[in-house]
Amino acid sequence: MAPGSVIVTIDKSSNISLVELNDSDTSVFLEKQKTASTKQFSWTLLLKAHKFLCFFPWIAMGFSKTLISVKKRIALADNGRDEVQYKERLIYRFIRVFLAISIIALCLEFIAYYQKWDLKFIHEFNPTNVMGLLHWSYMGWISFRAEYVAPSVMMLSQFCVVLFMIQSLDRFVLGIGCFWIKFKNIKPKIDGESYDIEDASSFPMVLVQIPMCNEREVYQQSIGSACQLDWPKDRILIQVLDDSSDELLQILIRNEVNSWREKGVNIVYRHRFIRTGYKAGNLHSAMSCDYVKDYEFVAILDADFQPNPDFLQLTVPHFKGKPDVGLVQARWSFVNKDENLLTRLQNINLCFHFEVEQQVNGHFLGFFGFNGTAGVWRIKALEESGGWLERTTVEDMDIAVRAHLNGWKFVYLNDVKVLCELPESYEAYKKQQHRWHSGPMQLFRLCLPAILKSKISKWKKANLIFLFFLLRKLILPFYSFTLFCVILPLTMFIPEAELPIWVICYVPVTMSILNILPAPKAFPFLMPYLLFENTMSVTKFNAMVSGLFQLGSAYEWVVTKKTGRSSESDLLAFAERESKSFSEDKIQRRLSESGLEMLGKLKEQEAPVEPKKKNRIYRKELALAFLLLTAATRSLLSAHGIHFYFLLFQGLSFLVVGLDLIGEQVA
Repeated sequence: MAPGSVIVTIDKSSNISLVELNDSDTSVFLEKQKTASTKQFSWTLLLKAHKFLCFFPWIAMGFSKTLISVKKRIALADNGRDEVQYKERLIYRFIRVFLAISIIALCLEFIAYYQKWDLKFIHEFNPTNVMGLLHWSYMGWISFRAEYVAPSVMMLSQFCVVLFMIQSLDRFVLGIGCFWIKFKNIKPKIDGESYDIEDASSFPMVLVQIPMCNEREVYQQSIGSACQLDWPKDRILIQVLDDSSDELLQILIRNEVNSWREKGVNIVYRHRFIRTGYKAGNLHSAMSCDYVKDYEFVAILDADFQPNPDFLQLTVPHFKGKPDVGLVQARWSFVNKDENLLTRLQNINLCFHFEVEQQVNGHFLGFFGFNGTAGVWRIKALEESGGWLERTTVEDMDIAVRAHLNGWKFVYLNDVKVLCELPESYEAYKKQQHRWHSGPMQLFRLCLPAILKSKISKWKKANLIFLFFLLRKLILPFYSFTLFCVILPLTMFIPEAELPIWVICYVPVTMSILNILPAPKAFPFLMPYLLFENTMSVTKFNAMVSGLFQLGSAYEWVVTKKTGRSSESDLLAFAERESKSFSEDKIQRRLSESGLEMLGKLKEQEAPVEPKKKNRIYRKELALAFLLLTAATRSLLSAHGIHFYFLLFQGLSFLVVGLDLIGEQVA
């Protein structure tokens, strides 16, 4: 066969033929084939290059839009309402002074770098070898920092590292405990037989309380969920504890209560004229009613919580045969956990809190902090522990600690979940975290003498003081802010005290992986979670200081803003209720002489004119962003790999939060 031959094979065995092309056109045919292949390859490369080049305009457009929104946000920022108005502005001033000194030091380091001065450690200083006043000053600073500044910074950093490792060990032990519970499939058990469905008198009397304050978005779904609880009608009473300041909203809530009462639900509406003590005062007032003595248990559900109908069936039986159990706590589940990046990061934190902290402490210690809602209390335990007190903004933790000191045990049910909402805006989340971290420090100051004088075991006293309060409520925000927001950027200008890589990389990443295990679907958000937790440390540290030293903002209670998001089943039920159009008829029927006038007001209220919402500028976070980016620039001069990238991304994280680019965005 000739070298230029081409073999053509046909599938059918009966029609197989060989075609030989030996004429002079063979070379032309092969050449055309090569040309076509080359053109196809070129077109493929051009298409890929086109796609690659189109990526850059997309990035540029996104970057341009971000810059425009940032420019508008800065121009429209209401600086008068900034969080710096709080008495803790001393921290903000400290950050600004630190930033100014860092910028001056960075300028000096740039001059030293381009003048070829030695950027490394100089332990011996001889003024005869220096040239120029600036060089002399720089060399003197290096000698001074190595001899006097670096030792103090090293001592502080080592102290914070020790605290960091202790807290990491605590997290690790909690993780081991959670693994053991999962491995052994340990769950709280119900003693005895369940209640007789045919005999309603076998069911205990249960009081359900729904405290609310100006909860326009969620009052219907919370009341509706409570009214649909599966429990004998004559063995349950629902109290709607309305602290709303809006008179028209009070009428709407009262009419919602009346509509359910007409359906046969045992429900009452209560409104306080003297609204003191926030939620604790509201609950204390409700428990003072004469008919409360007829009830054995009380379930507390905040206004945005939507329990399943079997909530009481799954929680109340755990009191049966256990006279020392004072609280049964259910887990929170979030209807809007995938709404934005902020809610996803919150979900990671709270999944670890419920799956690990609450479950482990509940099983091994019989004690944990009451979450304030989605729980059932034995009324006797509340009364013997002193009832609801108005002395702090964390009344739930307060009553839990006092009940523990009186010998009551708690049960945590990880499998019983109650739907609720997460804050979708950074402003709402920041205010919530401030209250959650300032209140425990207030409570620690008040409860410490009672803990020391109590009759519980020394181990339980040590757990309360060192683990529950000091380690998890005080030490955690202290070292997070001090180590990663103060010492780390400081060591970039004092390299003699440089932090090891395992402190800023390996251990934090390992702990973040451990925290994210209860929410495995959130693994793609591992690094944003790590950076965001460090970013929130300034808010938590600020709150901890205000609570510990009884500053003004420690006593502030801001109701977390709700959006009224519901599950699919709730939306269907809501649509069914709306189709009945009951509002106008009820108002006309119940408001006697002023009915028509009030009806007109309610129609206007359906589309209320609210203050225009807008995203804010957070100066403290922005100052820390520029501080960390300045330190990252200094780190770049010294060719610090991990340190540079950590400071860079942490600075950008502070910048995003400071410009309120995380969470809900207002157009």
